[in-house]
Amino acid sequence: MKRNGYAIPIAALVAGALCAGAAAADAPAKPAAPTLSDMLDAAGIAITGYADTAYEYQSDTGMFSSGVPSRVFDARANSFTLHQASITVAKQPKEGWGAVVNLTAGQDAEVIKSYPITGGSNFDVTQAFVQYANGPLTLMMGKYVTLAGAEVINPTADTNFSRWILLGYAIPFTHTGLRATYAINDQLSLVLGVNNGWDQVTDANKQKTVEYGVTYAPIKSVSLVVDGYAGKEPLCIVNNTPTSAGGQRFLVDVVATWNATDKLTFILNYDNGQQKDDTAGAAIGTYKWDGYAGYVNYQFTDQWSVSVRGEYFDDKNGYRTGVVDPVSGAGQKWKEGTVTFGYAPTKNILVRLEARYDKSNIYDAFVKNVVASTSTTSNGAGLNDNVDSLALEGLYKF
Repeated sequence: MKRNGYAIPIAALVAGALCAGAAAADAPAKPAAPTLSDMLDAAGIAITGYADTAYEYQSDTGMFSSGVPSRVFDARANSFTLHQASITVAKQPKEGWGAVVNLTAGQDAEVIKSYPITGGSNFDVTQAFVQYANGPLTLMMGKYVTLAGAEVINPTADTNFSRWILLGYAIPFTHTGLRATYAINDQLSLVLGVNNGWDQVTDANKQKTVEYGVTYAPIKSVSLVVDGYAGKEPLCIVNNTPTSAGGQRFLVDVVATWNATDKLTFILNYDNGQQKDDTAGAAIGTYKWDGYAGYVNYQFTDQWSVSVRGEYFDDKNGYRTGVVDPVSGAGQKWKEGTVTFGYAPTKNILVRLEARYDKSNIYDAFVKNVVASTSTTSNGAGLNDNVDSLALEGLYKF
């Protein structure tokens, strides 16, 4: 009886344990704690960024004989370079308030800095603006990138490693002001804004510049963008000090894109600009420049691509590059051709190999050797009318 008396409670304990286990198995699992990514997604906040590094060989020093860099960003010839390390935090809802902050570090930050330039660090607040969206209307106030151009500061949005001539020499990088965008329908949108001028956080002359833009996409594969700027600007800013001379500056920019197939894209870009000099008795009343760029981009596979670019820039009076013919005084006519092969082993990594050739109609445009260029102006000694370059770029994006 004892044996049977003990058997009953032991069996009960075993049965209780089994029931408790079954109950625990049937109970809902405790929800996992939300990750940072989950919380950002829920708040509508996106964090993106990239790191852009490269090695480039150039047959010149990366400088014009005028002392102006002969490339927009890749002016450090024969060097490994951290071009950009960038991060963007954005909240841009389709309705209501939002904001964007875009920070850039690296060599390129030195180039794109806006007036007034404070300090010599390789850091730039490239964009920082608040926005308000209400239906077809979006308002932005703060600092933002320019409307003009087929290529941009962000290398992940470009198909070539080196930037085309028109960026920096024909158009601005950024603006600080107020911009309104209105989408009339899926095919047509308008932009109108007012800002401090070209690459100016603080207005260099207290005069405002008007910007405008029209985007028309009659069909999914074709788009046409026409934009421009008009406003009074200082003739130049030297050592962070605007000159007293100045006048109206105008720019018209046109970009046409045709996605012929899912793999093949054609792009044409045209810029026409002028800067007036209102100084009494000015030797040149209006400085003018214009340029063309054409692209053929082909995506062989998800991993492999090629981009071919051809370009022509006419700096009619030498205002943008400082290079003029020593006899006629006319500015240089500058051409370049570029071929870039891209390989993306993963969605986050892009490797580009690029070959480029630049040619000027002025024989002493490019500085080949700093020492020799100070003692002679003969083609083939310290100066030359052409440059060839090779570059290998590694780009990581997240």
